[in-house]
Parts: sequence; C-alpha cells; structure tokens
Amino acid sequence: MLLNDRKYRILEAIINDYIQTAEPIGSRTIAKKYGLGISSATIRNEMSDLEDMGFILQPHTSAGRVPSDKGYRLYVDSMMRQRPLTEEETLFLQRMMINNFNQIEYMMQETAKAVALLTNYPAFVSEPYIKKTKIRHVQFVPLDEKSVLLVLVTDAKAVKNQTVSLPNAPDFETLTKLSRVLNQNLEGQTVHDITRETVDALFSQFGKHAYMVMPVLGVIADLIQAEDDVRIITSGVKNILAFPEFSDISKAKAIFQALEEREMLITILGQEQSERIQIIIGEENNLEPLRGCSIIKANYSFDNQSTGCIGVIGPTRMDYAQAVSVLEGILINITAVIEALSGG
Repeated sequence: MLLNDRKYRILEAIINDYIQTAEPIGSRTIAKKYGLGISSATIRNEMSDLEDMGFILQPHTSAGRVPSDKGYRLYVDSMMRQRPLTEEETLFLQRMMINNFNQIEYMMQETAKAVALLTNYPAFVSEPYIKKTKIRHVQFVPLDEKSVLLVLVTDAKAVKNQTVSLPNAPDFETLTKLSRVLNQNLEGQTVHDITRETVDALFSQFGKHAYMVMPVLGVIADLIQAEDDVRIITSGVKNILAFPEFSDISKAKAIFQALEEREMLITILGQEQSERIQIIIGEENNLEPLRGCSIIKANYSFDNQSTGCIGVIGPTRMDYAQAVSVLEGILINITAVIEALSGG
C-alpha cells in the first residue's frame, strides 16, 4: 500500500513534532497544531493505517503515536528538507577553519567540538587516514645529556615528537648538522622506502655519532606507525544526557561505551558507506547496543588516497535535517583546507 499525500503529511507532522517534544502525539493535537485541513477523526483513521504499515508505533497504552525506525527511514529518504545553515553558524565554521589552518591534528579536534556544539549531539571525527605516510621533515631538539627530542613532520603536516634516549647526546650545533643529514636521506620516504643502503649511508654520514642511527630510525618508525593508524576524536559525549530517552544513565551507557572504546568506534566508521552522507537509523546499526540510536556520518577525502569521517550519534528522533546541514557545512570547508595543508 503506497502512502497518499495525506498520509505523508500526517507522518511528517508526527515525526517533526516528536523530534521537538519527545512526546507521543494524538490525532486531536495534529488537527489543532498543524492545520492540515482534515478532521481529527480522519487523521485518526490515517494514523491507524500508518501503524498497520509499520511507520508509527503506539508506546505503552498512550493514545498518541511515535515514529518507528521505518518511519524515520521514509522521512530522511523522501520528506526531509535540508535547512541552510544560519549566517551565525556559517561564520562560526569559517572562523574555526581559518583559526586552525595550521596542522590537521588540531583542526580535527576543533572540528569535533564545533559539530558537537552546533548539533547538540555527541560527535566523532577520524583524522584523514593516509596510507604509507611520508617523511617531510625531521628535526633534533636538545633536551639534556642523555636525550634529544625528535620532531617529525609528515606529508600531511601532522607534527609528532618523541624523546630519543642516548648514551651521550650531541650539542646543539651537531644536532643541527645531523638533522640536515637525516632530511637529505629520508625526506619524501616512507618507512618501507628505507633500505639497507639508506641505513648504511646514515651510519657513514653520522660518523662518530653513528650510535644514534638505529634508536632514531626506531622512533621514526613508531611515529609513522602511529600516524598511519586511524585516529578518532570525540566531543560532546555528555550531550546525550540532555535527551529524555537517555536521562537514565543505564540507557546512556551504550553510547558512552561506543564513544570511549576504540574498537566500537572503528566499527561505526567501518559500516559500509557509498553516499557522501549516510544516515543509519536504529535497527540498521551493526552494533547491538546502539540499535536505539541513529548515526549520521559524512566522509571527506583528498588525493584519492586518504579519507576521514565526521559524524554524530543520538536518539532516533534526532533532528536529521539540522545535523545533515551542519555536516554539509563542514564538508564544504574541510576538504579544501586539508588539500592546502597536504600540498602546501
């Protein structure tokens, strides 16, 4: 049975009202509140049909109805009207991008905060995953007699550092010269590109400081491995407690767990996605504990080699249109910024 225009309008009214109020809605309220030009008796009959078709449900013994996962799916696929961001929201995102136009890692942290702030849902962001990260620049910084700080800049302008313990740390002038040697031999290389010949060249050029070569290469390998791993940032996790569905902390536990456990987040990110923005509703979730929630996630990418994901998680009655608008606003800016960072 296909939905006629009247059923569409009634279902849309039920969903919009429930998103805003979290309260079941009855036929009389719809007739008074939404001005559909039909009687409450007619609305009641149409609601009965919608319930039989699985688009709405009657919780408990209430006379009102709430949307089902099937109803939300029809809504986001056929009814939802994307709202343009307000001028204030647009300016906020633009300022955030401009203020953090330095390195990707920090920008991703601020992006997660911005998404959580603008949507009022918990947000997650994965930094762009770049296979075979390349070394862009290496620099030694003196610390003390037994250690130096190695600073590594990757081809994505991610800046990493780690202390290298040594039996005897060279002075500043020597470290500067050794930094140049490292860059001459390693710039533009991946860990897998470092051959026996490269190592031999470093041993020769480091001279009496050749004892540093293997510890330094070990640290570089560790930093590159960490760079190649998928990093996931979350923000606004406590936002979920603002929704009555999760006012009981035991009900919010699944979301807290999902956003705190790396493996669950990777599962969320890994759910198959072909669209630019994907909406996963309730029972569509692969993770059993999250089948009372919805997830909206957006992919961004550049150079056909690296990808990342931005998303929110919330109740199935989330404001889909508003959340999609925020993610679209982020996507408009983020890819261009990442491309500039990676190519600059």
